[in-house]
Amino acid sequence: MDWNAMRPSNCRGESERGPLVAVYHSTAARAEALGTAAVAAGYEIRILPPPIAGLRPWLDCCFDLVAINPFNEWQDPVEFVRLIRTVAARRPLLVFSDRDSPDDRMSALNGGADDAVGWTDNLPELLARITGLLRRSRIAAGQLGEGELRIDLIDRRVERAGRLIRMPLREFDLLANLARVPGRPVSRAALLKAVWRIDFDPGTNRVEVHMSRLRAKIDRGFAWPMLRTMKGLGYALFSHPD
Repeated sequence: MDWNAMRPSNCRGESERGPLVAVYHSTAARAEALGTAAVAAGYEIRILPPPIAGLRPWLDCCFDLVAINPFNEWQDPVEFVRLIRTVAARRPLLVFSDRDSPDDRMSALNGGADDAVGWTDNLPELLARITGLLRRSRIAAGQLGEGELRIDLIDRRVERAGRLIRMPLREFDLLANLARVPGRPVSRAALLKAVWRIDFDPGTNRVEVHMSRLRAKIDRGFAWPMLRTMKGLGYALFSHPD
C-alpha cells in the first residue's frame, strides 16, 4: 500500500490543497475504499501503517484529522483510541467501526474520540462526519493561514503543503503577525513592536536576520515564495503565487 498522500483528482494547485485526512484500517481494501471516496470529495488522504510497527509515520504525518478503526486484530480498542488521542493532540479524532454497534461507539468516545460512527457501506455519512469535525476544529482552534499554509497558534505548529516546519519562537511570532494580514505589508517598526515589544528603532538588523531565517524555512524547497519584501513598506505574506 502506498502511504504517501493521495490527492484529489481535479486540477487544483498546491495552494488550494484540501484538508489532509489520515486513515487507519487493518484491512487494506477498507482503508482504500474510504480513501478513494474522500479524495473524490476534495480531501487529501494518507493511509497509515499499523501502529504496532511504530508510531513514527503517525507522528510525522501533518494531518488535519485522523480516522481509525480500532476494532480489529491485536489491539484493545479503548487503549488504542487513547494512544492515537495522544498522537492527534488537539486535532480531530474520528473512530469508525465496521458494524453499527452502540458498544463500539461508547468505547470510542470513552477512549477520547471526538466522534464515532458505525460504517458498513454508508460512506456519505462517514464523510459528513469528517466534514463536520474539520469545520468545528477550525472554529475552535486558534489557527491562521490560507492556501497551503497552516499555523496553529495553540500548539505553535506550522505546515506548508502538508510539510511540518519547525521554527523558534521569534520566527513563529513574525510569521503569525504577517499571516494575520495576508497580502498586506507590515512595516519593520510594526514588527519590532509586535514581536520584540520595542517602540523605537534599536539600530540593529534583528528583523532582517530573523526574516531571512524565516524565509529559508517557509520558502526553501517550494515552487514559489510566500514571504516577500515590499520595498519601502516592509514584509508581506502571500497565500498564492500571484
